[in-house]
Amino acid sequence: MRQRGGAERAKTVRMFFWKRGVLAAAMAALILSGCSEYESSEELRAQAGTEAQADGEVQAAAEVRTSKQTETGADISGRSQSRTRAAVPEFETVSDRVYVNTEGGSVRIRSACDTADASNILANVPDGTSLSRTGKNADWTRIQWEGKTGYISTAYISETAKQKKTQISAGSSSQGGAIAENGRQVLLDPNWDYAEFAKITSGTAVLYQSQTAERKNLTICVNAGHGTKGGASVKTQCHPDGSPKVTGGTTGAGAVTAAAVSGGMTFDDGTPESSVTLSMALILKDKLLAKGYDVLMIRETEDVQLDNIARTLIANNASDCHIALHWDSTSSNKGAFYMSVPNNVAYRNMEPVKSNWQKHNALGESLVAGLKEKGVKIFSGGSMEMDLTQTSYSTVPSVDIELGDKASDHSQAALKQLADGLAAGIDQYFAG
Repeated sequence: MRQRGGAERAKTVRMFFWKRGVLAAAMAALILSGCSEYESSEELRAQAGTEAQADGEVQAAAEVRTSKQTETGADISGRSQSRTRAAVPEFETVSDRVYVNTEGGSVRIRSACDTADASNILANVPDGTSLSRTGKNADWTRIQWEGKTGYISTAYISETAKQKKTQISAGSSSQGGAIAENGRQVLLDPNWDYAEFAKITSGTAVLYQSQTAERKNLTICVNAGHGTKGGASVKTQCHPDGSPKVTGGTTGAGAVTAAAVSGGMTFDDGTPESSVTLSMALILKDKLLAKGYDVLMIRETEDVQLDNIARTLIANNASDCHIALHWDSTSSNKGAFYMSVPNNVAYRNMEPVKSNWQKHNALGESLVAGLKEKGVKIFSGGSMEMDLTQTSYSTVPSVDIELGDKASDHSQAALKQLADGLAAGIDQYFAG
């Protein structure tokens, strides 16, 4: 009996492994044939055991790869084919400036011509951004971006600057000051991005077009700081997302609202800061027009009814950069510096700061370099981190430049030297 039982068990074992072999071969044949409708019997599934489970895992993995390839638009010729990167395209070499054209949205700058890879995104840039182009073809445009080579879909590139979205009318300023013959009023448009946050909006900026033979087709917003009657008694939101300030200043860190326009300080000789910023703005305007820049003047008289947000939005929509003129409240004749964007992760990740803070700091560095070139005293390293309403809402390169403090010389000669330095810094920024 023991011998017979042993023989039967041996026969059963041989049959089991024969069936497993047949099953494996059948399954392999089915997989190779591409048949997806086959279902084994309960007995075969039970006998397949771990082999069937392993085959199922391989099948699932292949399906996941296929799904991912489909989502990224890869050319799929087989179930387990992996995505391949397209060859670097050929470019026609060029050297000029082009402009982002997205009808109000933003577009990605990438480090490679591959839209299937999110890790190659260098930046998102808004509509109207000016770019230095180095190569072009039908699909991709090659540019220089912050010292790196980048690529943008050619479909979102224009060779002509976008028309600024402004409410402009011919005539003289409603603020009562005499203006040049070609001055045009620029009003705040309530449909602009962030316009709902502005509280003092009835004033008018004035846009001047350079009359020189070599006009640059660039508009510089010159913002004479302060000079809004009643501005200190009105509060506006510091950040568009309602988050608190991350640095101190005229308004302390942690505040969510600030004075719409502060009154400014008084120089040691009793002169109001707002009067000096106005004199500085008028001198700078003439120098920039002579150089071929168009100039957007936020304020040309002692009072303009535009708060800091309204001024910023007008600059965003009617200029290529925004320079606000100020002097600091200390009394040490410390020299000039610019207010840089705070090195704070949350602040730098807030829009529109996230998309523009590097341009703000680059403009500030250029202005300080220009001032230094013209012999202007520079404070410390030339910058101080500050969370400002202006830069929190800016979508064009924007800087608050502090040209000294209460003890600084603000004679006409000193202001002309400062204007020469600022103009040199603007040249440097746009040449880069």
